[in-house]
Amino acid sequence: MDILEKAVEFENRKHTFKTTSERILASREAKEIILAINEIYKKKKDAKLMDLMKRLTVIKQKIEKRLKGRPLTAA
Repeated sequence: MDILEKAVEFENRKHTFKTTSERILASREAKEIILAINEIYKKKKDAKLMDLMKRLTVIKQKIEKRLKGRPLTAA
């Protein structure tokens, strides 16, 4: 599967992860896709690739925020 097709599929996928393990795998997959697109971007300098990377980064950040959980309040 082409990396761009994989990226679009990941972006359009439903992001409701039941377990921590699923969140970790999704975060790693997003990182892998972003880095692969970045290598293509370095050669082509296409603005569409940059936009795709930005959208995937937002999704990845949301997943990672959910992984970290809420900070504990000081008692």
